[in-house]
Order: sequence, then C-alpha cells, then structure tokens
Amino acid sequence: MLILATSIYYTMNTLKTIVSVTAITLITYGTANCQAQTKPIFTKADFDAGRAKIDSLDAQMIKTIGFRERIVREIGIYKAKNHIAPLQPARFQQVVEKAKEAGKKEGLSAEFIEKLMNAIHEESLKLEEPAAMHNE
Repeated sequence: MLILATSIYYTMNTLKTIVSVTAITLITYGTANCQAQTKPIFTKADFDAGRAKIDSLDAQMIKTIGFRERIVREIGIYKAKNHIAPLQPARFQQVVEKAKEAGKKEGLSAEFIEKLMNAIHEESLKLEEPAAMHNE
C-alpha cells in the first residue's frame, strides 16, 4: 500500500510540475510574443517577414499542443490506474469556458474557440483510451 501511495504521490507531483511548466510557457508566449504590435505590410520584405512570423507561431503552437498531449497521456495512465473514466464532461466544460474567456480577450470568436477545443479534446480522448486499455 505504501508503494502505491508513494507512486501516486510522485505521479501527482510530476503532473503538477508539468502543468505548472505548461502554464508558465503559455503565459510567457501569451504576454511576450503574442502581444507584440503588428505593423502594416507595405513591401514584399514586410510580407515575407509576416509569413515568417506566422510560421514561427505555428511551430510554437504545434510544440505546445504536443506537450499538452504528452501530459494527457500521463493523466490517462493515472485515470486508468485509478478507475477514472477518460471523459469528464464537467471538467471539459470548464476548460472550454476558460478558453472562450481567453479567446475573447484576443478577439477570437467563441465558436472558433469551441471548435478548436473540441478538436483538441477529441484527440486527447484518443490518447487516453489506449492508456485505459493498457492498464486494465
């Protein structure tokens, strides 16, 4: 019993650390990189620079989502070991509402944010399901 409790303790602390690092990363990118003022595009060089910025932001976004999905896998393992269903509707609703609030501050529509979060959640559930099957 002590080994199981210790394992759960370390797993939860690891997850807390990962979530904290993710939050710090998102806050840093959100405040430092995304609030930079855009400038009008007048020349081909400005156009190319704008595209390069988009490419960089896309790469950061993919890395962040990848990192998020790795955390999802770990949470899926924890849920499976503790007989917690992968789908937690109330939790997902909280996530969507927080995302809509954050999106509104960035000028993004609630509809877009909901579609985005649903797509991410759908992929997350796919990752959690194998974890549940693997640990039965």
